[in-house]
This record gives sequence, C-alpha cells and structure tokens, in this order.
Amino acid sequence: MITCMRMKKVLVLNLVGLNRALLESGAMPAVQAYAQQQRLLEVVPPLPAVTCTAQADMLMGCNASQHGGVANGWYFRELSEVWLWRQSVHLIDGKGTLESVLQRWKRSYPDSTTAQIFWWWNLPGHADWCLTPRPTYYADGRKGQDTHSAPASLRLQLQKKLGDFPLFRFWGPGANIASTRWIAEAVCYTMRTLQAGLVLGYLPHLDYDLQRYGPNSTQARTAAAELDKEVARLLQEAQLLGYQVILLSEYGIEEVHTAVFPNRALRDTGLLAVHPARNGALLDPGNSRAFAVCDHQVAHVYVHDPADLAQVREILRALPGVETIYASEDLAGVGLDHERSGELVMVAAAGYWFAYPYWTGTDKEPDFARTVDIHRKPGYDPCELLFDPAISFLKTRLACKLLGKKLGQRTVMNVIPTDTSLVRGSHGRPPSSTAQAPVWIGPAELAPHPTKTAAADVFLRLAAADE
Repeated sequence: MITCMRMKKVLVLNLVGLNRALLESGAMPAVQAYAQQQRLLEVVPPLPAVTCTAQADMLMGCNASQHGGVANGWYFRELSEVWLWRQSVHLIDGKGTLESVLQRWKRSYPDSTTAQIFWWWNLPGHADWCLTPRPTYYADGRKGQDTHSAPASLRLQLQKKLGDFPLFRFWGPGANIASTRWIAEAVCYTMRTLQAGLVLGYLPHLDYDLQRYGPNSTQARTAAAELDKEVARLLQEAQLLGYQVILLSEYGIEEVHTAVFPNRALRDTGLLAVHPARNGALLDPGNSRAFAVCDHQVAHVYVHDPADLAQVREILRALPGVETIYASEDLAGVGLDHERSGELVMVAAAGYWFAYPYWTGTDKEPDFARTVDIHRKPGYDPCELLFDPAISFLKTRLACKLLGKKLGQRTVMNVIPTDTSLVRGSHGRPPSSTAQAPVWIGPAELAPHPTKTAAADVFLRLAAADE
C-alpha cells in the first residue's frame, strides 16, 4: 500500500451534486470510465448536506459538533444578526485547536505546497495558494465580478491568463458552464505552473440546472455532459503531470415539488418580528421570539425563551412537508451539538424544501426579495437561479437595466421570481437511497473505507501525517 509519506501530488475535484444515479446515466462517459478504473465509495453526507457543512467536515475531519460549521449560515447570537456565506477558516478551526487536511499535508511534506481553488473556508484559508470568488462592491452600489487570492499575485496571474472570473455565471439566473470552465483552467494553472502538491478544486456546474429543472431533467443530463468535458481535460492534465486524482461530491440533488414556509407560520402566530423599514419588512431576529434560518432541506430554528419551545415545535410540526424536528438533546446524535445550532433543527420530507420568506399579510415585500442578494436574505433562496417567467418582455427589460448599469446609473436587478414552485431540485436531508448519495472516486490506496465513508473521513488516508 502506498502511504501518505510517499505521496507527492494529489488533485481533488469536488463535483458538486454528483451521485451514482447521475454517474450511471450515460451522460458522463469520462467520469464513468475513471470510476470503473478506481475505487468507488458512497459518501454519507453530514446533516445538513450543504456546501459549508460538508466542506468543513472534509477539511477538518470532524463534524459540526466540533468545527461549528452547522450550515451555510446561522444566527450570530452576539450580533443578533443572521449571516450566510462567511468564508474565514477561523470559523471552523476551533480557534486553532483543529487541524485541517491542508495543515496535515504540510506536516507530512514541508517542502510541498497546497492550493485551495474555490473550496469554501478560504478567506483566509490554510492553503499556500488560496483563490475564492469575491465580488467588488463599489461605493455607488455597483457589484463587479472579481476574485480574492492569497498571495495577491495569484489573482493577477490568473486575470492576465484567463481574464476576469465570470462571477455572474457562477451564481444567479445566468449561472452556466463558463464559471466552471474558468475554475478548471485555474486548477490546470495551479498544477502546471505553481506545481502545488495538494490541489483542491471546486467545480459547481451541476448545482445549477439540477436545482432549476430537477436531477432527472433533460437539462440535468446536458449539464452533466458539459461538466464531463471539463473533468476529462483535468484528468488528462493530471496524468501528464503525475497527479493522483480523487473525484468526490458533497451531496446529491433530489427532485422536489413543494416549499415549506416555517417563518410565515411563526409570523402568523406573532412569534417572529419584522422591522417595517422603508425598503420593506426586514426580519428582526433580536426581537423575535422564534425564527428559522432556512437552508435547502434543513432549517435551524432559534427560540429565545425556553418557555416557547413547546409552542414553536407544535406550530412547525403541523406544517406539511416537515419530516423530523430535532430538539437540543437530539443534536449530538446528528453531529449538530454546537452553540450555533438552533434550539430546534427541522428536516424536510422527501420532495419538500424550506423557503426563507417571512413576510405575510400586510407586510411589505423587502426590496431584495426579487434580486440576487445572498448576504441580505436571512436564508438560502434557490429562486435566484431563475429569471421570473411572469415578467413581460424580460430580455428587453434586462437589456435596458444592464445598459443603465454600464452607463453608471443605479438600478435594481429585480428579475428573479418569488414563485417557489419553479424550483425542482434540492438537497440537505439524508439521501433517499444509495443512488442519490454523493460519491468518492479515487485510487484504492487512498480510499478511506472499503465501500462507504463519512464526509469527515474522505481524506483519512490522504492526510494521515503520522503514517
């Protein structure tokens, strides 16, 4: 068996949304051929099976009870604010007490470098070469496409070679293969030019159409074929440069048909408070008795007064589409026993997902509701992947807005829908079957287990610095 001390170059490609069903669909011949030559394992994802939690498990080798990455975002109790998509690795390193796979690699190979290309927990990160998406927010309200790197020279090198990162193809209704292709080129550059020993690359393309149209749609097969071409090129490049390759995924995406609105139920009963701001009703978490941070098919419910717990649980249990509600005493058993977790954690039934909207009745819709605004919305919104089909002359309206922005005018890009029935795929709950579970594909000597592995163990052999 080849041990960690003999390994010099490893490329890890995170193919978000890949599962066995998609792998065997025939749409990904290059990935399927690679899987047939290597070891294929089922990955048991964490709860919730979402990007930040899954990647924290993988990077730190433990679950959220230890690293604290309980979701893509949570309620910061000290600030009385909900924040999503924070990127600092120091949020999950236990204030320096936990060691990441990147740090363990450096202990094994002091002369080798590591690169973290678009994996989360990367601003700052533990890698020698860090690259992550980071928009430029101008003083006049404009948002520009950009990245952040450490060292800063990496961003400049990639901009010179590849042009600007296509941020608006990375998320939003215009998200497509262009962003994944740019990232794939950055991974190639990292292997070829920087010669990093351990390279982590994140390829998000399956995340888009599988949520927009569902994992069994024609669009999903087309997206899989597009991703397969990029992976084939990276596999070829890695072989030429002497890299061993691991392909893995964080979660599988399953069909959904109905959204559940826990915050509206709490608003209707007077437990959730809003601030009637001039730009619409804003969630007032610090003055709410209870509210939910909705994250795909899991929601953390924060209840300020223990005396309200029974009432809140009864209200939420009555909602159609709620499969399980975990109380604080249950969270250790599902890896979420951490102060950042809510007093209750909800899991959706198959076919359902949790939508963040909280405004009801006479509340005024917030102005960000129909825009792509991942930092102001107090929950995840997959509608951001879609253009609103109810808008007449959408292309003309969009063209006028874009022209106005180029001319320096302020404009609101309010072109996404609030109709949650348009969303056809989601994730976060435990997989409904082995075919829906994420996968690990790689050399047998790097395989953490014979047939199945927890997300926290995917790098078990790769990073065993004491071997």
